[in-house]
Amino acid sequence: MDARAEKTLREQPGVRSRPSIRVREARSADVSSMVELLGYLFKQEADFGPSPAKQRRALELILAQPFLGRLFVLSRGKKVLGMVSLLFTISTAEGGKAAWLEDLVVRPDHRGHGLGTRLLRGAVAWARKEGITRITLLTDADNVGARGLYLRHGFSASAMQPLRLHLAHRSDVRPATLTMV
Repeated sequence: MDARAEKTLREQPGVRSRPSIRVREARSADVSSMVELLGYLFKQEADFGPSPAKQRRALELILAQPFLGRLFVLSRGKKVLGMVSLLFTISTAEGGKAAWLEDLVVRPDHRGHGLGTRLLRGAVAWARKEGITRITLLTDADNVGARGLYLRHGFSASAMQPLRLHLAHRSDVRPATLTMV
């Protein structure tokens, strides 16, 4: 249904339409929903597990210090259906600001309807507008659905392979507030 037809339908007495789905920047009121979404994501990832306290701390840190990154949610009315995060770095190879697409997740009961595509397109459009030079992401090698989504939207495999060094393993370790000098 196009926008005009939907508006006409809404204006008819006694007819209620569903609120439209939109991608927007996240705000503090969205944190609990995003923590829940990250729980779904980390249950399916091989390298991580859900830790609501850690996820809450990280989301609040990003929201409080937007130079670190941006969080976007896909919502219908007040209900958050999905989220995506972009975290920033400076790429010496690209000569400018780059981003990591850290998390993209849609509620399991809303998957398969193009919502992941809407989130990804929204994040990429925002990054282009902001002059981001490159977006990099990691996904589990066996996550065929996610890999297909990213490949359909122009992402490509890299010859580089990730390596990790975990420095903090205790759940009670609180990250310091980062400041730019």
